[in-house]
Amino acid sequence: MSDPSRAPHVPTLRHLEQLMSQLLDGVILVDPTGTILSANAAALRMHGVRALDELGSTAEGYAKRFSLWSIEHRPLKHRDYPLFRLLAGDTFPDLVVGVAPAGEDQVRWVHQVRDVVMDVDGGEADYLALVLSDVSERFDAEARFKAMFNANPAPAILVRLRDRRIAEANPGFLALTGFAPEQLNGKTLSGLDLLGSLRDPQAVRQRIEDGEIVAQTSAELLVADGSRRLVLFAGQPIDVTDEDAILLTFADLEPRRQAEAALAASEHHLSAVFEMAPVAMMVTRDADHRISRVNAAFRKLTGYEGDDALGRTAHELQLWESAQSREALDRDLVEQGSIRNQDGRLLSHAGDAVDCLVSAETISVDGAPCVLWVYQDVTERRRSEAELADAIDEVMKDASWLSRAILDKLATLRRPEARAPAADLSPREREILELICDDLDDGAIAERLDIARNTVRNHVARIYAKIGVSRRSGAVVWGRERGMGTRA
Repeated sequence: MSDPSRAPHVPTLRHLEQLMSQLLDGVILVDPTGTILSANAAALRMHGVRALDELGSTAEGYAKRFSLWSIEHRPLKHRDYPLFRLLAGDTFPDLVVGVAPAGEDQVRWVHQVRDVVMDVDGGEADYLALVLSDVSERFDAEARFKAMFNANPAPAILVRLRDRRIAEANPGFLALTGFAPEQLNGKTLSGLDLLGSLRDPQAVRQRIEDGEIVAQTSAELLVADGSRRLVLFAGQPIDVTDEDAILLTFADLEPRRQAEAALAASEHHLSAVFEMAPVAMMVTRDADHRISRVNAAFRKLTGYEGDDALGRTAHELQLWESAQSREALDRDLVEQGSIRNQDGRLLSHAGDAVDCLVSAETISVDGAPCVLWVYQDVTERRRSEAELADAIDEVMKDASWLSRAILDKLATLRRPEARAPAADLSPREREILELICDDLDDGAIAERLDIARNTVRNHVARIYAKIGVSRRSGAVVWGRERGMGTRA
């Protein structure tokens, strides 16, 4: 006969409640009939209530008090609630549901739920339990990330680290490449051959596989029509999604490449247009005032053939009848940044006097500061400003070929109207425009002002919008006409 004093103790509800009270996870204990027997403080807190009866005394009572949604934010029917599935004998080791008080249409909490079945004697279940973990913060972070990911205009894709397949592409990437989501999702970067012309493809591939930061690098990005676009991309591991992933973001450099190609083409045409211009033109280097380029009209006007004038100064050529007149024009150019229709008298190579209207403007040629001189011969008769504008219009007949600063300067010679009032620029925008007028590029400005290069670009874009120009050369003209820059 067994000793009753040595029989194993059967756990009671009290024992279970004592155990539940020590847990950080929430626990809701029910019996097989659906009656809610107990819930610990964590479970009550995860439902925004303080007392057990506020959960509902039964599974049906719970369903009347709380609305649940799937992870895809699909409203759950009562039979799909974890409590009802538990009573039906389903198992769900890691079910995620959204929870809110009944009547609300927005998820207030996100619970990760697992089931526990307990029996005393190995037979039918005596107690059933839902074990809850509050994962609201994680899912809030994921929701914020997904919203930012999709709203961000910068092209981007998410690549899962476990299989290195594309998990998602944002609208910016789809717009850039022309791909549909189904053409990308689930595909590998290498399988698509998405990134071509990498400087070190093996190193980039290894960093992506290892989930490490990928520094900015250029690549030829495949687009839907089979062509490629020049991009700059970088990779950043992220941990705000339900899987480890790396975020690849892209900057489209194709417009810049096309602009550079167009600029190269315009440079090719620039010499021809400059040479054919019917107005005498000369370019001098700002550093030493030596002549770097003259056109056919200049050679005809002055009698200097071939390259006779190149590499020499106007003083060495004795180009001006009066040294005082030349020095006065040089001073005006330094003080004002430009000269418009000033009287001057040149001497040809043969010593003949040539009366001219002289205009000049500081420009940039191949990144070096220079001065463009324009000489209008008025020896036979003086021409009005309108006639001068007509002559310059002849120069600019092929304006569609040009995109460099020289055209902007010539265009200002055609508009002798009064200067427009200054735009409403902020102190920082004025400071940056001053440096632009000194021919500093964005990188040099960023270094001078100790700010990020992207910040400089943003300021430059706002400056363009405020003063009504679309190119840097136009901003230089606008600023120097208003006394900006050290040479203004």
